[in-house]
Amino acid sequence: MALIGNLRQRPVRRLSQLYAGLVLYGVSMALMIRSDLGLDPWDVFHQGLSELTGLSFGTVTIGVGALVLLLWIPLRQRPGLGTVSNVVVIGLVVDATLALLPTGGPLAVRIALLVTGIVANGAATALYLGARLGPGPRDGLMTGFVARRPGRSIRLVRTVIEVTVLALGWLLGGTVGLGTIAYALAIGPLAQFFIPLVAVPLPGTGDAQPGPIADNPSAVTAGDPPRAAAA
Repeated sequence: MALIGNLRQRPVRRLSQLYAGLVLYGVSMALMIRSDLGLDPWDVFHQGLSELTGLSFGTVTIGVGALVLLLWIPLRQRPGLGTVSNVVVIGLVVDATLALLPTGGPLAVRIALLVTGIVANGAATALYLGARLGPGPRDGLMTGFVARRPGRSIRLVRTVIEVTVLALGWLLGGTVGLGTIAYALAIGPLAQFFIPLVAVPLPGTGDAQPGPIADNPSAVTAGDPPRAAAA
């Protein structure tokens, strides 16, 4: 699969923003994990697999991302630099951050971690999307399926995928709770707020925002920044 994401335009700004977004995304995931108040659907699944296999959360995140990326082949999706970087960088950062953050703590501290994590996740999503260097693997799976089945809406496909991974993650022991609901309600509006602030305008494209994502920021997903796709 050939990579998408032309770097001839504003490469320094876009690469810096891409990796800043991915690092912040990994940190935000770790904050939500340490809150122990619930995770987004994909991270519930990652946490459940981590507990089942004994592998670190980050290692599972990388492994699942790589496997999902393989599913792009029959869907004829093309990854970007942001796609490949998403698979690797977020998993490494979340493990490094978890190693630094203590577990437990008073409820007030855990709520603060959750709120900070969700807001940081929204900002990270916008940074990553705004770099316009390719969707995350989970996002591409969803949009690729919709492209192959034009009669299916993104909302329906996203819901089916996320309910499935949430249920599997919960059965495997992943944390479902207040944070899961808070993330679902907040991530769309947060992405909608942050994307216009950081989207990189590319000369000759006629727009200053990453196309359909800017029009549908509520399509955001965990583990990868937005979900109507992610950049």
